[in-house]
Amino acid sequence: MGKGIWALLLLVLASCTKVQPELAETTLFYSQPKVVPKFSLTDQQGNVIGNAQLEGHWTWLFLGYTSCPDICPMTLAKLAAAKKQVKEKNVQVWFVSVDPNRDTQQKRADYAGYFGEGIVAATAAHEVLFPFVRSLGLIYAIGDTTQEQYAVDHSASIALINPKGELTAIFKPEFSVGQVPLVDKSKLVKDFDSISSQY
Repeated sequence: MGKGIWALLLLVLASCTKVQPELAETTLFYSQPKVVPKFSLTDQQGNVIGNAQLEGHWTWLFLGYTSCPDICPMTLAKLAAAKKQVKEKNVQVWFVSVDPNRDTQQKRADYAGYFGEGIVAATAAHEVLFPFVRSLGLIYAIGDTTQEQYAVDHSASIALINPKGELTAIFKPEFSVGQVPLVDKSKLVKDFDSISSQY
């Protein structure tokens, strides 16, 4: 086989190979995206949403609850600001409440609206919610719900879902003594740009 043919083959192979993006230590990237199992949630307008609503967009998905004192409002504020920086990338933000007992449709609508337009605030019964959350590599736990003010523990990470509806990355929070664990907005935007440019 001539040198010209070998050079052409190498060029074709190089064009087909995705280069691993250089990412922050807090970003977990799946070079082989993970399929999100079929799911069904209800948004703040009462609409049933599922896998189809993830397709055609990049999605930043964050767990929380409206009574959360710090991580949730601070993270949603960061995501709303970050979304404006990458507006050409067609990003949607999903806030998935893991406290369906207290987070009514109206509560979720009011909460999401506080952080700007276009934020999806969804939830479901725990038997639906828990496996969905686990499929994204996230987790939550609820304390004694017989108490008026019960605790809700949840991941502070943000799941990144690609326009095919597949889990592509997890943006993890940074931990410092005495500080609320939060995802660094500038690192999230930088890493998202690197990952999304592969598509």
